[in-house]
Amino acid sequence: MRRPFYRILPLLLLLASFASAQNVTGVVNNGTTNKPAAGVEVVLVDPMQGMAEVTKTKTDAQGKYSLPLGQASGPRLLRASKDGANYFKMLTPGTTTADLEIYDAAKKVDGVTGTVNVIRLQTEGNTLQVLELYALKNASSPPRTVVGDNTFEVVLPEGAQLDGGDAQGPNGQPLSLSPEPTKQKNHYAFSFALRPGETRFQLGYHLPYNGEATFVPHLLRAYNHVVVVVPQSMQFEPKEAAAFRSMPDQSGTNIQVVSNAKAGQDLSFRVSGTGKIPDEQEAQGGQGAQQQGGGEATSNDNRPGGGLGPPIDAPDPLTKYKWWILGLFAVVLGGGAYIMMSRPVPGAPAPATSTTANGGPRPSSAKAAAASNGDGNTLLDAMKEELFQLEIERQQGAISQEEYEKHKSALDQTLQRALSRAGKG
Repeated sequence: MRRPFYRILPLLLLLASFASAQNVTGVVNNGTTNKPAAGVEVVLVDPMQGMAEVTKTKTDAQGKYSLPLGQASGPRLLRASKDGANYFKMLTPGTTTADLEIYDAAKKVDGVTGTVNVIRLQTEGNTLQVLELYALKNASSPPRTVVGDNTFEVVLPEGAQLDGGDAQGPNGQPLSLSPEPTKQKNHYAFSFALRPGETRFQLGYHLPYNGEATFVPHLLRAYNHVVVVVPQSMQFEPKEAAAFRSMPDQSGTNIQVVSNAKAGQDLSFRVSGTGKIPDEQEAQGGQGAQQQGGGEATSNDNRPGGGLGPPIDAPDPLTKYKWWILGLFAVVLGGGAYIMMSRPVPGAPAPATSTTANGGPRPSSAKAAAASNGDGNTLLDAMKEELFQLEIERQQGAISQEEYEKHKSALDQTLQRALSRAGKG
């Protein structure tokens, strides 16, 4: 005998309430003291809704928290803050437990070193386009975060016009963030928290160019490696040839490396001619032709984005930045590659934004907050970074194939939604 629908309806509503009442739980730990962090605010953020705060709570005496997830078809973010720095954790659909680690912070911390500075040059018309990339390692002991209005400073060449920049914390997402000019001429500063681990910065600018130019890098700190990348069609002439060594490459670029570069060291060089750095498809096409012509096959290359030729013969710390050095910033998204920062269209107004000490945007209004935090490009960059990190974990065997497919499917769906919204916008 069938039950009337009105008798079944309460049961359905009860089941639905159980589904919607699912919580995410975990522990917030202070990595500096290695103790549970009590009284810390934990916020659930929806990146698909302009980084809107869904719900929040505070940790108990044992550092534990519990937050209702609500109805969500895409990933969410957990955020915890301490001493002006934010710490995030991505929650893919189905995740119900997540721990967060925060750190004590100070304006000055020992143990922060420069890992690599990549200087990528190419020409466009009568301009020299420059993309500089930096990696800093915070190995402070005990681990602490660097916060302040000037956590990382750079010097631009005379006559350079800043195009933009972004920053990325350890295991985090790239954020569009331009450095602000300081009182010193041509000096610019990022206000972005340097958390324990590796923080990366990108900086794009352009210079007038009449076919040749002398470029003088201004190193304000020591770096394990300074790398200069120019198209093979351009000539590269260093002032101190003994300081540079050439790196083997098959992507149509000339890569020059300086190891153990000192602060203030004269690494000036002259470039002449014209050319552009090949994109990923061109690089792969060139290598395919080399393989057909009798070169070594690279079919066994299973690196993310693969097809960029055999591993280079370089020290491990430098090999780690192969993708940076090529300037491709490969991400696993339909086999494509993206440049996370490109020069804006000439004449287009640059968005006026300021930033907080933790690296996040400081909107002047609710509308500005939605524009800066929920910007489609920022969200897409974040999702692409998650896909890239996911692929790295799969290649390294850090996750199972089942986990990989589950998380990738969720991220793919979110990307499709974001792309659909961007198209409608």
